[in-house]
Amino acid sequence: MRKLEKTLLEVNSLASGTDSNLSALSILIVTILYIGVMLSVPLYAPQKVILFAIYPVVQSEMSGLGYGKVFLKSLWVLPLILFIGIFNPFLDREVAFSIAGINISRGWVSFLSLTLRGLFAVQAAYILARTAGFFDMCHSLRHLGCPKILIVQLQFTFRYICVIVEEAMWMDRARAARGFGRKNYPLSMWGRFVGQLLIRSYDRATAIHRAMLARGFNGSIPAARSHKMNRASIIFMIIWTALFVALRLCNFESVFSGTFQPR
Repeated sequence: MRKLEKTLLEVNSLASGTDSNLSALSILIVTILYIGVMLSVPLYAPQKVILFAIYPVVQSEMSGLGYGKVFLKSLWVLPLILFIGIFNPFLDREVAFSIAGINISRGWVSFLSLTLRGLFAVQAAYILARTAGFFDMCHSLRHLGCPKILIVQLQFTFRYICVIVEEAMWMDRARAARGFGRKNYPLSMWGRFVGQLLIRSYDRATAIHRAMLARGFNGSIPAARSHKMNRASIIFMIIWTALFVALRLCNFESVFSGTFQPR
């Protein structure tokens, strides 16, 4: 299977999500609470941030995704996260604590804290998209008061990403069939490839838009499943909310007092 085919399958898997007894709205609310509470942790307290790893680890295993896969997916945004905080160690050189006689500056502490926050937030968002489904997640955002125009734009963006990938897959198959096993092509060929991909995607999008209008499209895409809160969803929200509050309010610094020596 070619890379484009794998990409198309991966993108399509985000559309409907996995079979779950939990409503998409409950998963969305828990994810928003998780990210909000985690971001409220002080910047120079990575020992508290790392405790929030419990949600992506437990939820990924409960949903059948596996934390290993979720962790690997989150590494795609690691360069961006590192770029955001890479200058902290150079700007803030005040000593925060010592480990075995080695001084650790506050810049490195904040850099580690930013990295953990970014990875955990991306993992939570990925779990949300895979379990709730992208379209159900958008409808849940609409229930929470998100502007309709933004929701429609998100849905169309996701839909036409699939269209572009599908058109690129067909063009890649045609190129491979006419290439007689050739793998390297001149740069000028790739320029024509991108231009043809743009034209084909535009034509395909026009046909899709006309088909939607012919079927009575009124500016919104119907939800695939109900957003009513069932008992499992309510229990799910209560348990995780209580745990997030406990992780945020409880003081676990005494656990690290034997390792870190504050200056």
